[in-house]
Amino acid sequence: MAKYNLVTFGDILKNEEIKAYIEKGNRNLGEIGFTEHGFPHAKRSANYAGNILKSLGYDARTCELARIAGYMHDIGNVVNRANHAQSGALMAFDILNRLRMPPKEVAEISAAIGNHDEGTAAAVSPVAAALILSDKGDVRRTRVRDKETVNADIHDRVNYAVERASTEIDTERKTVTLNITIDTGICPVMEYFEIFMSRMVLCRQAAEYLGLQFELIINDTRLL
Repeated sequence: MAKYNLVTFGDILKNEEIKAYIEKGNRNLGEIGFTEHGFPHAKRSANYAGNILKSLGYDARTCELARIAGYMHDIGNVVNRANHAQSGALMAFDILNRLRMPPKEVAEISAAIGNHDEGTAAAVSPVAAALILSDKGDVRRTRVRDKETVNADIHDRVNYAVERASTEIDTERKTVTLNITIDTGICPVMEYFEIFMSRMVLCRQAAEYLGLQFELIINDTRLL
């Protein structure tokens, strides 16, 4: 009978192969003008995904799988930005199998990674839903690499305008709220919707999968 390992989030954080792919993928995206997709984004996505499920009462192992998926979700950028969710899922499948993680857990993480990008995403499991919410909620000024591009690039402008962003779960109201403060002198609220509407629709679907209602609040005004 096959013997499997209990692969922890700590093991994943220490894995040099995964580190190399996150680092190189982030450099690749920097070369083509994308915002930061390196260790800060990976770790934030991991922590948010795990905390979302923990606050909803999911068991500790499911929360840990969400953290692992959150940390690894963008490794496909080392191949290409196009279809990075699918290439990342296949890479995770290979890495986790070589670490001898149980197949059911490999399948859970691979499915979540393969379903996180808004072009092809779907909340196919609690882990996938939590990853979607954590990934799309990471909007912040520090993701902008070059301040010189803020006026010319709408993605940089929207991220740079964000002074504060938090994802909050209210288990009594059964809501998940993305609460954002934007400097409208840098970016009007309409520009946020111009580039992020598809992501917010996906967040709403992910929230519904978890039995929650998605709310978007910008500058103390509820917009969704």
